[in-house]
Amino acid sequence: QVSLVESGGGLVQAGDSLILSCEVFGGTFRKYRMAWIRQASGKEREFVAGISRGGLTTVYADSVEGRFIISRDNSKNMVILQLNSLMPEDTAVYYCAATQQFDPTTALSDYQYWGQGTQVTVSS
Repeated sequence: QVSLVESGGGLVQAGDSLILSCEVFGGTFRKYRMAWIRQASGKEREFVAGISRGGLTTVYADSVEGRFIISRDNSKNMVILQLNSLMPEDTAVYYCAATQQFDPTTALSDYQYWGQGTQVTVSS
């Protein structure tokens, strides 16, 4: 059984930074391609950032490119999302997700395992 546990969300002001963490329990972490996905109230879930198994390749949504940084520590079974220059439109529940798919993917349906999510609220 694989479980993902996010932490680090909170209420911040526009322009602030925040770090989200996701720890993965069960399975073999280094075999998973990881991603962060968010869902704002009343909107569909959207892909935010993804990282390859070894951490060498990353991909970002256009809306966060240059502001967010995804990284992973395979020795700790953790994936991190650093959120910089936050804007009110970044307000959402942020989910950590894992896929065993080898090829890069931004398709949410390709991710087999999901965390419960952590709320990020950015005030203007």
